[in-house]
Amino acid sequence: MMDLIALTVYVILNLISFGMFLSDKAKAQKGEWRTKESTLILSALFGPFGAALGMKVARHKTQKLKFKLVYVFVALHILILAGLLVL
Repeated sequence: MMDLIALTVYVILNLISFGMFLSDKAKAQKGEWRTKESTLILSALFGPFGAALGMKVARHKTQKLKFKLVYVFVALHILILAGLLVL
């Protein structure tokens, strides 16, 4: 049961991260107030798959060097998830 709750929370975090990147792109196109980059990076730390997908789908923040961290976070999460599967 605990595994299902953890997985659900993890999926939700990734969906939120995905939505944040799409929302920021829409705000950028409309010239509206934007989400702080530090907030986007933090969301990517907890939901890297959603952030990476959001960057790809929206073609947003893909050229900024600090957002290459998203892919480091993806790799880190893959290693953590692989380690959890082994346990």
